[in-house]
Amino acid sequence: MSSSNTTVQTINVKSSDTAFFHNNVDFCVGTGRFGLALTKEYLDELRFVQEEIGFKHIRGHGIFTDDTAIYHEYEEDGITKVEYNYTYLDRIMDEYLKLNIRPFIELGFMPKDLASGTQTIFYWKGNTTPPKSYERWCDLVVALLTHLMERYGEKDVLTWPIEVWNEPNLPGFWEHADMKEYCKLFKETFTAIKELNPAFKVGGPAICGVKDAEWIKGFLDFCKENELKPDFITRHHYTIEFPEADGHYDYSVLMDEEAGFANLQSTRDIIDSFDEYKGLPIHITEFSSSYTPKGVIHDTNLNAALMARQLSRLGDMNESYSYWTFGDVFEETGVPFSLFHGGFGLVAAGSIPKPTFWTFKFYTDLKKLGEGCVFKNDNAVIEKTAKGYAGVLFNESSDESLDIKLSLEDIAKGEDADNEYTLILKTVSPKTTNPLKLWHDLGEPATPNSEQTKLIKSAAFPQVTSDRLTASEGSISFDQTLDPETVVYFELSKSKVKSDRGYSYERTINTR
Repeated sequence: MSSSNTTVQTINVKSSDTAFFHNNVDFCVGTGRFGLALTKEYLDELRFVQEEIGFKHIRGHGIFTDDTAIYHEYEEDGITKVEYNYTYLDRIMDEYLKLNIRPFIELGFMPKDLASGTQTIFYWKGNTTPPKSYERWCDLVVALLTHLMERYGEKDVLTWPIEVWNEPNLPGFWEHADMKEYCKLFKETFTAIKELNPAFKVGGPAICGVKDAEWIKGFLDFCKENELKPDFITRHHYTIEFPEADGHYDYSVLMDEEAGFANLQSTRDIIDSFDEYKGLPIHITEFSSSYTPKGVIHDTNLNAALMARQLSRLGDMNESYSYWTFGDVFEETGVPFSLFHGGFGLVAAGSIPKPTFWTFKFYTDLKKLGEGCVFKNDNAVIEKTAKGYAGVLFNESSDESLDIKLSLEDIAKGEDADNEYTLILKTVSPKTTNPLKLWHDLGEPATPNSEQTKLIKSAAFPQVTSDRLTASEGSISFDQTLDPETVVYFELSKSKVKSDRGYSYERTINTR
């Protein structure tokens, strides 16, 4: 991609500057249904993600669906009895803990034996009807949590957030999108969990996009009337208009980002309008650009740049925000037909990182190094560090380059005013980091062989460049041009060259 238009932006930063930036990028990430964690490819992808990023929690559907096989009813002496089977649950949770990730438990969907109806959703037929017995539903939830505490320790399990159901404001996910029935489900579930142990953190209503203001207010009105105090509120956030389907794929038109942020703020405002719930944390338990697992935008550099801006702003009004999802092992609309199919994942099959993966990696690295945000706008987040500065720069435009002229003032003082610094730049752009293009140029093999996978993966990593800069009167300036749809991570840190006796870098590279 080339651009003949360039926008110039000057950024001047002082170490005493401050800007609000709540960076909780690594708190949680989404997954397909829990049963997929029984497969090797799923665990390979999650292992790669955890090694590079290291999310604290993982949230997915289907902890109670029949492929995890927890809930069973049987007849004995003419009496219907219930038994639980934790074989698969334990196998899944054991793998999660090995990878140092804990569940953000979404309670759903309904086991077939416990369901009041036959409505299902997705290729894997998750039942989305209320329980035929709320007593047995609550017994199931309490038994699950009791088992988890016995196996993994009460202290640990009590830190695992619990969300009641998923998107009950959509009729496909909750029969008739019945708010009254959902509120009953929440009350019964919330009460049962708090009676088991009041230290559990429980929230809802996990709504997405339709009548969200009505649902948030209605839910809190119900909680107030019934003297319930959820520990947090959950909702979802996607940034596209209704997509156009073509074959196996969905093509999306982006919505106005500012309208999306305003919608999130409206949820904050509704919660804070209740004296009882003012300041209650909001967890976005799903977010991405497109809400379809066939959304081709997910595989692109544009998505990486879009998510860079989202991550810079989502903490303004939310405690956490969970990207949907970490990997492309996902079957809501069926088994994918091809390697790059618009899947939600940060990584594709073969643990091939998509450009958006690096956006999350960059913000995670910034969180580890950062000691306070000094600058934030629609193209940059910059933090001071123990040795200098670090930041994420991004350009969402698809047709204009962005030339950022960055001046980092009072980086060094006194005797250190003229010290040398190392500048590390990691660039993710259509030119430098574009596995989608290489796959296309190879002829779009649906399931690449091992050599093709290795080649595609080699094109999926950032371009790393470096320089040595000298502070002048305590300040350092450098220019960075961002091509369209580009994300750049930089670290500027004080360093000193300590050459071995007789070694000269300058003589080495100038041998002719």
